[in-house]
Amino acid sequence: MGKELASGSAGGPGGDPAGGSVGRPADGSAGGSAKRRTLAGVVVGCAVVGCAVLGGVLMVAPPGRGGPSPAPGPVARAETAVGAGTPASLPDLVALIGDREAHLRAHPGDVRSWAVLGAAYAERGERTGDARFYPKAEKALRTSLRAKPKKNVEAFDGLAALANDRHDFRAARKWGEASVAASPKRWTAYPALIDAYRGLGEFKAADKALARLVRLPKGAAAPRARVLTRAALVYRDQGQREDAAAALWDAVALASAPAERADCLVGAGELAWERGEPAESLRAFEAAVRADPDGHAALAGQGRALAALGRTPEAVSAYRAASEKRALPQYAWELGELYESLGMGGEARAEYDVVRTRVREGAAGGVNSALVAGLFEADHGDPEAAVRLLREEWERHPSAAVADALGWALHRAGQHQDALVFATKATDRQHVGAVRSAPHAYHRGMIERQLKLEGPARRHLEEALRVNPYFSPLGVPVAKEALGALGSV
Repeated sequence: MGKELASGSAGGPGGDPAGGSVGRPADGSAGGSAKRRTLAGVVVGCAVVGCAVLGGVLMVAPPGRGGPSPAPGPVARAETAVGAGTPASLPDLVALIGDREAHLRAHPGDVRSWAVLGAAYAERGERTGDARFYPKAEKALRTSLRAKPKKNVEAFDGLAALANDRHDFRAARKWGEASVAASPKRWTAYPALIDAYRGLGEFKAADKALARLVRLPKGAAAPRARVLTRAALVYRDQGQREDAAAALWDAVALASAPAERADCLVGAGELAWERGEPAESLRAFEAAVRADPDGHAALAGQGRALAALGRTPEAVSAYRAASEKRALPQYAWELGELYESLGMGGEARAEYDVVRTRVREGAAGGVNSALVAGLFEADHGDPEAAVRLLREEWERHPSAAVADALGWALHRAGQHQDALVFATKATDRQHVGAVRSAPHAYHRGMIERQLKLEGPARRHLEEALRVNPYFSPLGVPVAKEALGALGSV
């Protein structure tokens, strides 16, 4: 869901078409107040979208492609999903790629099919974590763009999505804005553009893009589930987590395919995790796996939640299954820290070696892993190298996440005063609005403790444990020990 919830709510009664039982949050977030009305019919907040607008958002087919129309089946399903920017199942993606490759061997001048193939390659790379597909995606999309350099909105959309997958948010913004400028009433560019703005920390721009998306004419409007997932991300960034949860559960109900439903459930699980609700988070992730067994993010989310619940063997199995589906450095890092928290140093070091290998593999495919690599090196490698890496990333993408990572790396490198400057950027309302992140608060509190700022340190460490008392198997015990040393007020 949006790739960067950060990067998920309490379950209640309700049927789960994917099997089992999973429902809306029981805390009133799906309808307990006038502000939090069911978001299938209304999106509230800064976008100021009314019931009449969203109630009229209709599902329409994505733009057509060149070449013969595919017969109903996996190719058609994947092409519809790729054109809509929604998740496709892995078998369907493989079928679509084979179909378009064969078609283009016979019809190499088909501009639109090159764009479809490029978008499918990018989606396959994102689904599997195989960065080798990203250069293929870029080559196909640029082939389409060379043949039709102006108003080639399919290629613009594909390049925006690819740039987001590679964490190159400036490029994603460039291509997303080009697509919107070329065809402002065509909805498919807006979700990738919102993701790009969020990656850059440009939350007001993301909010405006969401408002434009939901106000499109009916004939051009996006599927409601797609609107709601992006609304949820915007609400989360504004600190409106209950509204975000309501939007996500409405999106789950409206999702038109299992992979899309799973994507919405992953978002709900991640939001519940951020709120320190591992049991509710686990319910959502388990439902996501039932909907789409190939979903790596849901498996990793299960590992996180199971570890918090003390179900360690199951957590390890879930992390390993996630890594088999997609070789993300983050998954090996989390598993390594779980091992380290259990005193299994050898196993932890083996996973940390995997992290570095996966970062290198991603870089070979054009993936920007500076944020993950910088944070990882700050804690488990070379803090000075982490500072250099993250200073460069701050120049590219000055977001709250990068500010937090750079502040922590500076702290680990012994530059505590400079560290506090960036930790403050990552946590102050002036910079990030109402978003509250347990890891960010923990980092700031530890930096303040080092600087003998005992009152602020106590406040931020308490906040970290209040927001999510399970945020890290290594960080939580350190935070509790630091608070004990600081004493009560």
